Amino acid sequence: MRTIGLLGVPTNSAGTTDGVARGPQVLREAELVDVLSRHAEVHDFGDITLPDPSPARDERSHVIDPDGLGTLVAGVRDAVAPLLEDGHLTLIIGGDCPLLLGCLAAISSRVGLLFVDGHEDAYLPEQSSTGEAADMELAFALGMADASWSPGLASLLPLVAPPDVRILGARDADILRAEGVASLRNRVALVDGERLAADPARISATACASLPDPWWFHLDLDVLSTDALPAIDYPQPGGLGWDELVAVATTALSAAPRGWDVTIYNPDLDPERVHARRIVEFIGSVIEQTAKG
Repeated sequence: MRTIGLLGVPTNSAGTTDGVARGPQVLREAELVDVLSRHAEVHDFGDITLPDPSPARDERSHVIDPDGLGTLVAGVRDAVAPLLEDGHLTLIIGGDCPLLLGCLAAISSRVGLLFVDGHEDAYLPEQSSTGEAADMELAFALGMADASWSPGLASLLPLVAPPDVRILGARDADILRAEGVASLRNRVALVDGERLAADPARISATACASLPDPWWFHLDLDVLSTDALPAIDYPQPGGLGWDELVAVATTALSAAPRGWDVTIYNPDLDPERVHARRIVEFIGSVIEQTAKG
C-alpha cells in the first residue's frame, strides 16, 4: 500500500462556507486519520485555503462565483501535484465535485477518469437551474463548456478526452431528458446505477482495465441511495448500497489510480454525525481491503 497523502478541499459551489464545505473538518473529527492510519502510513496535509465565496450567479459565465471556481481549480492543482510527485496515493476529501478539475489538472499528461457519481454533471452553465459548478464539472473537464471568461481556467481545458472517461452509477437520465439536456452516454462509456448495482466488482474492474495510465478515481457519495446516505443535497431514486459501493471502490483502488477524491457529504444534514462515521468506516474498509489485496 502506498503512503496516503490526505488533503481537504472545503468548497461549496453554492457559494457558501457551510454544507458540503464543512465535510473535510467533520470527517477528520470522526477520526478519519486514525482509521486510515490502522492500515497505511498517512500524511495529512490539512485543508487548502480558499477565498471567501460569493453566492451570486454571474450573468456572463452563468456560474455562481466564477472567480472562486478558477481559484479553486488552480489551488487544488498546485496542492495535489507535489503529492503525486512524491508517490502518495492522494486522497482528497471535499467539498463538492468541481475540485475534480484541479485533481485532473495536477496530472501533466494524458489522464483517464473513473467517474462514479449519481449524476452525469455535464450541464452547460446556461442549462443549469442552480448555477452551481457541481452541475457541470464534467462538461468543463471535457471542454464542452465555455470558460473564456477565465483565461486561467480556459488554458487548462480540456482536461480529459471522451474515450478516456468511464461513468459508473449515474441515474439522472429521466431528469436530463425532461430538461432537454443531452446525456453523455453517446460520447463516453456509461453504466447506469441499476446496471452497476447488479455486478459492481466486475463492471468496475472492466472500466478500470480500459483506462489509460495514469488515471483518477472520482467518487460522489450521492451514487449511494438516499436511504444509505441521506446527508446529501440532491436526493434521487435508486442508487447503490454501502456493500456495493465498497466493491466498486475496492476494485478501483486495487487497480492503482493516481488519486481518489470523495465528495458531497453535507454534515449540516447529519447533526448526530451518524453518516460521518459511516463514511469514515467505508473509506477505512476500502483502504484495509486494498492493503490486504
